[in-house]
Amino acid sequence: MKTIYLDNAATSFPKPEAMLAAMTAFQQNAGANPGRSGHGRSIEAGRIVFEAREALARLFHIEDPLRIALTKNATESLNITLQGGLRPGDHVITSGMEHNSVMRPLRFLETSGVELSVVSCSPRGELEPDDVRKALRKNTRLVVLTHASNVTGTILPVEEIGALLRDRPDVLFCVDAAQTAGALPVDVEKMRIDLLAFTGHKSLSGPQGTGGLYIREGLENKISPLMMGGTGSRSEFEQQPAFMPDRYESGTPNTIGIAGLSAGVSFVLEQTVRKVRDREERLTSRFLDGLRDLRDDVIVYGPQDASRQTAVVSFNIKGLTASEAASWLEESRGILCRPGLHCAPSAHRTIGTFPRGTIRFSFGFFNTQQDVDDACAALRELVRRKGHHRS
Repeated sequence: MKTIYLDNAATSFPKPEAMLAAMTAFQQNAGANPGRSGHGRSIEAGRIVFEAREALARLFHIEDPLRIALTKNATESLNITLQGGLRPGDHVITSGMEHNSVMRPLRFLETSGVELSVVSCSPRGELEPDDVRKALRKNTRLVVLTHASNVTGTILPVEEIGALLRDRPDVLFCVDAAQTAGALPVDVEKMRIDLLAFTGHKSLSGPQGTGGLYIREGLENKISPLMMGGTGSRSEFEQQPAFMPDRYESGTPNTIGIAGLSAGVSFVLEQTVRKVRDREERLTSRFLDGLRDLRDDVIVYGPQDASRQTAVVSFNIKGLTASEAASWLEESRGILCRPGLHCAPSAHRTIGTFPRGTIRFSFGFFNTQQDVDDACAALRELVRRKGHHRS
């Protein structure tokens, strides 16, 4: 039985061959600590790290690659932003479709006096920009939004919200691009993004344990690091460096992972984000079309329009729990997906699936039309078996 991997929203699989090759080459040919020594291998390691920043800067239209702090994931990047940038009395706005990587730090910060407004979204996960405008206050410090939901794939109007915030330069705009970096176009200048949090192991085709945070020039003076320590720079001082990216990069980095991330981003740049998006949009549309004759038994959530969502589709089968359906799909058809709440209870409350959750299929660049057709056939068989069992 072949395996069909439909859990790309959790982590993409497979990865480009160049990713593993780059990681192997780093360990075989460099393997040293970047910025911590003056010998050739350390210099080579530093070059690899800088090339990763350059590739990311090209992808996100960032003028200065040194504005990107490399982290271990989007969660760390968001925590730097939220815990390092918000103070008691500050007001922050977010949406009802956020992942716990946003909601948990914000709920924690509420206990120390940070004020929080959660703007409601429609049952399909859609956000009206004007609702964000209405939530603005004099003490609003930050708007933080997911670019696209990891539950429904709904794409939020990030560019429109960035535009309305141009009239409020005192309000920072942070975008969680965990689900969209490499899958949708991201331009930090065009979208008026002050802080961009992203992970490397999803649509950027890098390994797990990689990610980053873009910080607009000047904001490093206003956002404290989560961690301090050795950076390989200014070693004569016992105070943390104040400049980018060292301020947020204490300790030996995951250089082998960064080498893989650089190769993954280079792969995306070679393919182009447009090609990635077109391919995933076609797969999503084909899957949604394949579900239409199952609407009496399958409840689909989100926009149900491939042009308005990423390659993520959440659904439930009447009469079965999400975990029952996912277990059968893996055991009987080799389909790997994710049931449950997807670390996003707020989003599930918004779409009306809390606490039971949903089954989530998430397609990736390496999925095929045959994978989609096989997935639809498996769901038809599961619905048929459920009907026989009930009768």
